[in-house]
Amino acid sequence: MADAQDRNLPASERKLRKAREDGQVARSRDLAHLGVVGGGGAVLLAAMPWLLDATQDILRAGLRFDAHDLQGAEGMLQRLGDLVMAFLGIVVPMGAVVTLLAVGAGVLSGGWNFTFKPLAPKFSHLDPLAGLGRMVSRDHLGNLVKSCVLALVVGAIGATYLASHLQDFHDALTMSLPVALAHTGQALIGGLGLMALALGVSAMIDVPLQRAMHARRLKMSVQEVKQEQKDSEGNVEVKAKLRARMREMAQRRMMAAVPGADLVVMNPTHYAVALKYEDGKMAAPKVVAKGADLIALRIRDIAREAKVPVLQAPALARALYAHTELDQEVPARLFAAVAQVLAYVYQLRAALDGRGAWPNALPELDVPPDMDPHLKHEGAGA
Repeated sequence: MADAQDRNLPASERKLRKAREDGQVARSRDLAHLGVVGGGGAVLLAAMPWLLDATQDILRAGLRFDAHDLQGAEGMLQRLGDLVMAFLGIVVPMGAVVTLLAVGAGVLSGGWNFTFKPLAPKFSHLDPLAGLGRMVSRDHLGNLVKSCVLALVVGAIGATYLASHLQDFHDALTMSLPVALAHTGQALIGGLGLMALALGVSAMIDVPLQRAMHARRLKMSVQEVKQEQKDSEGNVEVKAKLRARMREMAQRRMMAAVPGADLVVMNPTHYAVALKYEDGKMAAPKVVAKGADLIALRIRDIAREAKVPVLQAPALARALYAHTELDQEVPARLFAAVAQVLAYVYQLRAALDGRGAWPNALPELDVPPDMDPHLKHEGAGA
């Protein structure tokens, strides 16, 4: 009881979807009854001329015999089979239409839901105590009382109608067969109409009632909502370990790209960015590695071991770190500064190979002030 009282939150989309997969939808039996009685009566009224002609043909054929039919059992069996098939030709289409009306009423109340899960065996239903609990539940007792009241009302309407039209049925005995069938059919249609009206009123009450009861059965507690969110998002610790593992793998790939870089710019220990440029293959230099603090020092050490030039360019290092991502080309506004450091590195390599003069000191780089996060932060503080 306490658990049921704690469930005061509406069902989530996930629980509603799972309930539909399990075959739990809001169905109104009264609406299905209305579809069968009311829809069946309407179809019967519309098909009355055809039904009268077909019924008369069957009766004429069944009451007409000749000497040849009476000479052997085979002929009578053949005649009986023909009459049965003719009768089925009337009953089967009418039954199919009524079945479609019943299915349509169910779809109208709870939507289309096709699943075999309700047919799967559930051993919990074999527990007599659990079954007794379901029988005395509030929903079950409420539906039972409603069904009994509706049965009494519909039965009273039918009995009253038959009693008031008893003379009409008695008069049919004095009429010819075609007229008697039409007379009786009209009388029955009137009774079906009154019962359909009662079922319609009951369905108007039962459809929203079943939806409200279904929503109440699926309500969730705060703990269930939290557990569902945890299940849908996954275990936090596992996800944290996966993210850490992915970061580790990305850092390994990044460090493996440092020996192939053309140069590394630093600031001087806080930031490090490794650049690579291949003439004819790249439109602009590309960032192959970057990092801050300990990662920056690791990039510097790997670069020095691989004899990759490491230049102290604080403003450029900060701008590249802030405005670029791995395997991304440098921004157009930093082309000039990057070109300056690349030219300096190419001159330095040429001098080391004995193919040119030793370059002067690295000139002041053309880094836009608004792209340097350090200067931008100082400006904001001022």
